[in-house]
Amino acid sequence: IEQPTFPKITEMCVKMIRRVNDEEGIKKLVNETFQKLWFTPTPHHDKEAMTRKILNITDVVAACRDTGYDWFEQLLQNLLKSEEDASYKPVKKACTQLVDNLVEHILKYEESLSDSDNKGVNSGRLVACITTLFLFSKIRPQLMVKHAMTMQPYLTTKCSTQNDFMVICNVAKILELVVPLMEHPSETFLATIEEDLMKLIIKYGMTVVQHCVSCLGAVVNKVTQNYKFVWACFNRYYGALSKLKNQHQEDPNSTILTANKPALLRSLFTVGALCRHFDFDQEDFKGNSKVNIKDKVLELLMYFTKHSDEEVQTKAIIGLGFAFIQHPSLMFEQEVKTLYNSILSDKNCSVNLKIQVLKNLQTYLQEEDTRMQQADRDWKKVAKQEDLKEMGDISSGMSSSIMQLYLKQVLEAFFHNQSSVRHFALNVIALTLNQGLIHPVQCVPYLIAMGTDPEPSMRNKADQQLVEIDKKYAGFIHMKAVAGMKMSYQVQQAINTCPKDPVRGFRHDESSSALCSHLYSMIRGNRQHRRAFLISLLNLFDDTAKTEVNMLLYIADNLACFPYQTQEEPLFIMHHIDITLSVSGSNLLQSFKESMVKDKKKPSSGEETESDSNSGSGSESEEEASKPRRLRKRVDSDSDSDEENDINAVMKCLPENSAPLIEFANVSQGILLLLMLKQHLKNLCGFSDSKIQKYSPSESAKVYDKAINRKTGVHFHPKQTLDFLRSDMANSKITEEVKRSIVKQYLD
Repeated sequence: IEQPTFPKITEMCVKMIRRVNDEEGIKKLVNETFQKLWFTPTPHHDKEAMTRKILNITDVVAACRDTGYDWFEQLLQNLLKSEEDASYKPVKKACTQLVDNLVEHILKYEESLSDSDNKGVNSGRLVACITTLFLFSKIRPQLMVKHAMTMQPYLTTKCSTQNDFMVICNVAKILELVVPLMEHPSETFLATIEEDLMKLIIKYGMTVVQHCVSCLGAVVNKVTQNYKFVWACFNRYYGALSKLKNQHQEDPNSTILTANKPALLRSLFTVGALCRHFDFDQEDFKGNSKVNIKDKVLELLMYFTKHSDEEVQTKAIIGLGFAFIQHPSLMFEQEVKTLYNSILSDKNCSVNLKIQVLKNLQTYLQEEDTRMQQADRDWKKVAKQEDLKEMGDISSGMSSSIMQLYLKQVLEAFFHNQSSVRHFALNVIALTLNQGLIHPVQCVPYLIAMGTDPEPSMRNKADQQLVEIDKKYAGFIHMKAVAGMKMSYQVQQAINTCPKDPVRGFRHDESSSALCSHLYSMIRGNRQHRRAFLISLLNLFDDTAKTEVNMLLYIADNLACFPYQTQEEPLFIMHHIDITLSVSGSNLLQSFKESMVKDKKKPSSGEETESDSNSGSGSESEEEASKPRRLRKRVDSDSDSDEENDINAVMKCLPENSAPLIEFANVSQGILLLLMLKQHLKNLCGFSDSKIQKYSPSESAKVYDKAINRKTGVHFHPKQTLDFLRSDMANSKITEEVKRSIVKQYLD
């Protein structure tokens, strides 16, 4: 068999490896496949096989550059964990071989970069190799300890392309993990790293600054304790910020400030980044000074959040987010609460600022999670007899209190028309729930709503959260299901790009599936819950519920397209539609008749005046018109002519005041939708009238347990309601044409 080309293998590997978190059977298969493919030791003499393996791994890593590397970490952790207690550790041996050979390949690519023809290819390969080394370092940093000195010179890479920046960032991330594990590293080596990092912090942009400050934090805090070096850097940027603040206070329109904007942006970001990794209130930094540095930094950054330039505001908020990771208690400050909550809840506030506040909360929760996991691991190693739970509770108690402050505003961000805002809001909620910081019941309706998002990744994430909640707290989903559907309608309203078009409740693709189909599939397994849910939805169509027409259309769409599996499900709905129609429908027709009678001042029995006797024919025609069509006297055999006569007869009896007409048109939409829904389900499932009539909800479940035989090409299209919404009849001026259409609706 001809061996497939590298791109083909890469594509197959990428597809397989993304299933690493699937159900146990698939997970086991993925682990076994990649253990054989990548993580089995290679004989030392077989250089060709080793090169093939290196090229394959780095190709897959390069292909996943935009989608993230969680899969690699998960795979490596799974494999290393599986052999923890074994005496022979082939995966560990294979990892050592791979890391050593990756470093060799990096040196080769470095040499070949001088060959201008291959520069682009080799530069890309160099980045992929260094990224792969970083991924190994993240899971097993010990593997890279002997290569740390080889990696350090890459911090001085001259940056001219995106690849060059990626090399520097990944090398900084590797050194951050590896240098603290080195035994007695030379002072020259450490001093060189510190100086290289400082040069990069002063010279380059945000991403480089962020990774280099993080690396400097690990080197100084854990190894060199060279606090004066960092304190000097902090004072340089803090001093520049103070000076710029004073200038702005004196003259906000000063041209000096415009010229100094790049310096201002850099200072805001760098001061925040340094505060994230160093606690400058320690004596090691500020000596005997009584000044509270964190409060001073907060005051400075808060000042610039009120700046007129959005770019300055954004950088100030980024700086605050960094500072809050070191000092979470600052998030309880009233001015911070006001800032965050006003940005999140103000509909007119810039999208960039909203996203940045959500990113700040996300990063804080991610850091807190990492910190707690690390503390957990450290304590397990050091003292098994200590009370681990108590230690965790102090930190999670702080996170929980913080998230309670901002939870409502973060959840409300789900109703934003920009998908990026919804994306970060969902990330924050997922992290909050995964860490158990809040009671999940308050999030359930919002997660149901996010399960209808147009973007599959967000839908899946929201659905996954619901599945997790359902496992731990049975009944929560059912309890909040109707509230969730109403909220999902609000989400769809928010993202509806064409306000004139009614919001629909199914996907506009080949599947035409209900937007809330995942919710229904979670509830349908429990007969009692399913029935209660369906009745609650049908009750919204009652004229006393006063539900807006578009929401009724949205719910009817969902009811029409839910993934029903047994005959019992649609039959139950049709049965309850009949009950609702017999009550609400009759009431509605009666109220319409009464509005005609009352406004025409029909005489009460025993009274008759001259004018009354003249109007007798009108009353007669009105009574005639108010009868159902099938009971009326036929004037003409032609049905169109009949309909026209019927319309004219009722038109004569309409009241002067048109308010009851509009009220009727509005309220009757619910009845019409139920009629259409019943007809749709009948067509979809191929039920006969007698089957529908014979159905009784009290009968044994087994009787109607047969699977549905769905007809293809049956679509739910309630034309009258769509026309009503598109023409905005509820707010229309009453013309003869509108009156005629309402009368036709009544007769129908």
